[in-house]
Amino acid sequence: MAPWALLSPGVLVRTGHTVLTWGITLVLFLHDTGEPDPARPQTHPIPPLRQWEEQGELLPPLTFLLLVLGSLLLYLAVSLMDPGYVNVQPQPQEEAKEEQTAMVPQAIPLRRCRYCLVLQPLRARHCRECRRCVRRYDHHCPWMENCVGERNHPLFVAYLALQLVVLLWGLYLAWSGLHFFQPWGLWLRSSGLLFATFLLLSFFSLGASLLLASHLYLVASNTTTWEFISSHRIAYLRQRTSNPFDRGLTRNLAHFFCGWPSGSWETLWAEGEDEEEEGRSQAV
Repeated sequence: MAPWALLSPGVLVRTGHTVLTWGITLVLFLHDTGEPDPARPQTHPIPPLRQWEEQGELLPPLTFLLLVLGSLLLYLAVSLMDPGYVNVQPQPQEEAKEEQTAMVPQAIPLRRCRYCLVLQPLRARHCRECRRCVRRYDHHCPWMENCVGERNHPLFVAYLALQLVVLLWGLYLAWSGLHFFQPWGLWLRSSGLLFATFLLLSFFSLGASLLLASHLYLVASNTTTWEFISSHRIAYLRQRTSNPFDRGLTRNLAHFFCGWPSGSWETLWAEGEDEEEEGRSQAV
């Protein structure tokens, strides 16, 4: 491996995430607020994790550690795995036409990517950061330094859910170790690091909550971030009055997380088109 490869954006982002995760965890475990003052017992409280350790209750801190490790492993899995790249081998013009005719109705001709020179399947999009076309493209996540697409989107949602649990638990642990007292200079020296950790966890918790809520909404309606934001620019959605891929909450969730019922997006789009035409004819 070339030395400059170690300084690539992906390596730097993932290393930063790993260091930040374990750094915050160490602060929550090891932060020492000093010996309690008998005259002011709340001046130097012992953080809950330390209390559990001293009382011999190892299950809560062990569970917290396992959740942190699980969230980190999920993060690495989502950031390193193939999000659903379209085969980069360009197809001969004749084969491409045959595939297009077999896969989709002529009403939605597929586009050939001007960067990859491949025939893009329905719901695919070219990512300029990854320099590849991604199936069921959702977005490019700079915190992952990877695209979120057809293959890793379910794991991305699972990561957000687990990460939010860890963040909220960490937020509770940090707040439980904070007790404000005067003089403020003494408090800042004893609890300044824990207070900074609390603020950082608050910011991350808010971001993770908003992300998880938005993605659960999108999954429930079987749409993607790109389609939700840019539906007016997408050829297969521009003329539609409703989402052609929405098959109801239960089937959307089953297909997203379990791959059932299986079927191509082209088939779902064609079925939706037929339903819309039937609805228009009945209205007339």
